[in-house]
Amino acid sequence: MQINIEERKEKALRLFKEGYNCSQSVFCAYADLFDVEPELAKRLTSSLGGGMGRLREVCGAMSGSFLLLGLRYPASDPTDKASKTENYASVQRVAEVFKLRFGSIVCRELLDVKRQQESPVPSDRNVAYYAKRPCARFVVEAAEIVGQEMLSSN
Repeated sequence: MQINIEERKEKALRLFKEGYNCSQSVFCAYADLFDVEPELAKRLTSSLGGGMGRLREVCGAMSGSFLLLGLRYPASDPTDKASKTENYASVQRVAEVFKLRFGSIVCRELLDVKRQQESPVPSDRNVAYYAKRPCARFVVEAAEIVGQEMLSSN
């Protein structure tokens, strides 16, 4: 597998700045490597932004990364323990690197927001949003981390 991680990071950031959520941005930056159609990629990841539908649970950039790892290290046979182990190990490695950089993989902790019900209405993407939210950085870093993980098994 050949991956230009810098190009993938740039693509993820560009997608995020176009208004795609954090999960869509990371997943769609690599989806072509697995022959996933762009529209399907966007649909599959659309509910994972904002820590899963703005519930502020697992960071969407991480969720998008984990979906990519499912494509890279598939574990589709429920009796194949070795494949499940390889898949889970890759998820844990990626999560650990992200945690080392940012302290958590949980959206509300990354954004330092209180545990309260949030509106399902997405935030407007404007200058104030990008100045306040570190999400673009999380998207870029997640795209780098998952790219490195996918390359490490070659």
